[in-house]
Amino acid sequence: MAHEEKSKAKAEQAKGKAKEAAGRAVGNERLEAEGRADQAKGDARQSKEKAKDVFRH
Repeated sequence: MAHEEKSKAKAEQAKGKAKEAAGRAVGNERLEAEGRADQAKGDARQSKEKAKDVFRH
C-alpha cells in the first residue's frame, strides 16, 4: 500500500512538472499554475508517506 502511494506521489509531481513546462512554453499561465498545484499535491502526498514510514520503524 505505501509503495503504491509513493508511486502516485511521484507520478503527480512528474505530471505537474510537465504541465508547468508546457504552460510556460506556450505562454499559458493557467496551465502553468495547474502544474505547480499538481506538484504541490504530489509533495504533500509524499510528505505524508514519509511521516508514516517514520512512525512504522
